Amino acid sequence: MTPKHKVGLEHHGITNAKEVFWNLATPALCEHIVQNGEGDLAHLGPVVVTTGEHTGRSPHDKFVVKEPSSQDHIWWDNNRPFSVEQFDALHGRILAYLQSESLYVQDCCAGADPDNQLHIRVITETAWHSLFARNMFLQVRDLERLASPDEAQKEMASMGVKGYRDPEFTIIHVPGFLAVPSIDGTNSEVFVIVDYSKKMVLIGGTSYAGEIKKSVFSVLNYLLPKEKSVLSMHCSANIGKDNDTAVFFGLSGTGKTTLSADPNRKLIGDDEHGWSDKGVFNFEGGCYAKVIRLCKEAEPEIYQCTQKFGTILENVIMDPNTRRLELDNASLTENTRASYPISHIENSILDGMGGHPKNVIMLTCDAYGVMPPVSKMTQAQAMYHFISGYTAKIAGTEKGLSREPTANFSTCFGAPFMTLHPSVYADLLGKLIAKHKVDCWLVNTGWTAGSYGVGHRISIAHTRAMIKAILEEHLNEVPTQADPIFGLHIPESVDNVPKDILTPRKTWKRAQDYDKKARELAEEFVENFKKYEASVTKEVLAASPKPTASHEKTRGKIQKLRG
Repeated sequence: MTPKHKVGLEHHGITNAKEVFWNLATPALCEHIVQNGEGDLAHLGPVVVTTGEHTGRSPHDKFVVKEPSSQDHIWWDNNRPFSVEQFDALHGRILAYLQSESLYVQDCCAGADPDNQLHIRVITETAWHSLFARNMFLQVRDLERLASPDEAQKEMASMGVKGYRDPEFTIIHVPGFLAVPSIDGTNSEVFVIVDYSKKMVLIGGTSYAGEIKKSVFSVLNYLLPKEKSVLSMHCSANIGKDNDTAVFFGLSGTGKTTLSADPNRKLIGDDEHGWSDKGVFNFEGGCYAKVIRLCKEAEPEIYQCTQKFGTILENVIMDPNTRRLELDNASLTENTRASYPISHIENSILDGMGGHPKNVIMLTCDAYGVMPPVSKMTQAQAMYHFISGYTAKIAGTEKGLSREPTANFSTCFGAPFMTLHPSVYADLLGKLIAKHKVDCWLVNTGWTAGSYGVGHRISIAHTRAMIKAILEEHLNEVPTQADPIFGLHIPESVDNVPKDILTPRKTWKRAQDYDKKARELAEEFVENFKKYEASVTKEVLAASPKPTASHEKTRGKIQKLRG
């Protein structure tokens, strides 16, 4: 029975549900998962589930409803429009589908900062996706006791959460409902559609749980910068013994989660944060880590979480007899994932709050092997690389990729989730960096001594040593040399790192081969940035790489024209 202070499912148009399970605790959800045949318990208690055909996000199936209240703010070059009529019709078909279905509801929050928090409701037809929501978002505990607004405020304040109220955004998640493109106007049977006027997200046709998490991130990327001038960031964050906060931007596979899980620093969060006038705060209450070929020695904190009760392991292979995990097995996908509450990380910040960053670190996995493993950036260079959002993809990470590396530019290190124009996020970042005198760094976790197939991945031990040197301010007094093509400031030495690997050109067998590949990548940077030139200052534009002398002349003309 729905407690009287709650908003029932009829508020969302859902009627005649067979059963509704409200805010079940983790043990109860695990029982339902096993009883329903949705997953199995592995050794030591994590839940192992599979997601079927879709083992990752479906970026071509994501839409935003084009309606009067939001349409003038959406970055339509990056977001696919969906009509109001199509949304209403699809919503109606989903409501009919949910008749006589058993449903699971989680009332939770996104945003650890009480002043910048979004109350969300996740309605799904499976227990394991309800557990995913419970892991990934901020839990609202003891809802049964919230009998009055005053009591609600006290209860939530004790947990750093604003008083419970009606859901501000609702996610209706129906993985068993397959869209019909000719009827519903979708691209395929999969859909992830946000309607800002109705404050609702519809997700269907896919069991990949990351769609729930990223739909909320996309909503926050719209609401916080637009309404509160708070920067939303696709980044991890941690804090040192001296309360020095560090932020790590990066796309999937660059090391955001790995490098922020540091035994000597406390984890604020591994993926999504806001930066307000008070400091950095986590959007989430959990972590969603890639675990393929996870190494106990190299990543002990994350490895430990794969052995804990309450963790969800997506598409991880398990021995059916011993129930032990086979983390090296990629037979289902390279994108195996672990979802766990942040409390599973022993040295985590449970309130999800940190101060203003002392260091901003942008991570790239450069499979071309030409970007320096560590370099310091000016504010203008940081803005340029933030807007560029460069990393490289290689065969095996996505279908259809060739063996040669492919440059991938994802603006703000998270283009699929950026709802507003990149200039909105970049301007906020630039102002915050300047106001709080933040040091900015670019760290390459990719290849050295040649491109993918010739060189090798930079040692994680060396990368950790570089990060340690940054965070302990050892590099602040080290002399630097400017990279002639990328203009980045490369330190001449880093403790516990061989000096030769700091300058990529020195690691290649043939310097001329390095020069050719570096200029090719620089040209790709320049070409990609053309669409942003009109929205940046001349200082940011001047931070562009210099692939050729002719490019330098062209850039000078652009700067002169822009004054």
